Amino acid sequence: MSNEANTHPPSEQSLALFLQDNDADKLTDILVEALYEAFRILEDEIRPGTLH
Repeated sequence: MSNEANTHPPSEQSLALFLQDNDADKLTDILVEALYEAFRILEDEIRPGTLH
């Protein structure tokens, strides 16, 4: 099992929609999801492994 996280940067399509519509809410949603993903990764890094 690898410790590498699968990260998915915002798609070009998502960014294009933001730029086309000039809708800050869409960009905020993208950024908030990226932040939550970063917190999940950090939580996995600091959580001690399970003991068997």
